[in-house]
Amino acid sequence: MEKRYETVFITTPVLSEDQMKETVEKFRNILKKNQAEVVHEENWGLRKLAYPIDKKSTGFYHLIEYKVEGDVVDNLEVEFKRDERIIRFLTVKMDKYAIEYAEKRRNQKSTNTQQPEPEKEK
Repeated sequence: MEKRYETVFITTPVLSEDQMKETVEKFRNILKKNQAEVVHEENWGLRKLAYPIDKKSTGFYHLIEYKVEGDVVDNLEVEFKRDERIIRFLTVKMDKYAIEYAEKRRNQKSTNTQQPEPEKEK
């Protein structure tokens, strides 16, 4: 039975824009190769870390939400560990409340970006 997972990973800040996209594409392809359905993806960009990791204080954050069999997650995490561009990663199995919250958050983001800003009166 397929379950929903959410993975957030942080890549090293020394990567160029192309290298960052290449890294994300690598993990997206691993998921697709294992018949995973990518539900949602967000690029959070360059952010400050809470504490230094490998003498780095910033990193590129990326979130991928997907549906897949559980054993595929183990393979994905092994690839994260092997890739030297990845500083940290976290995979969470989503329960029904987390799925509901994630969908509500996405809907709010999409309505906020679609609504035009009200005009200011002079």
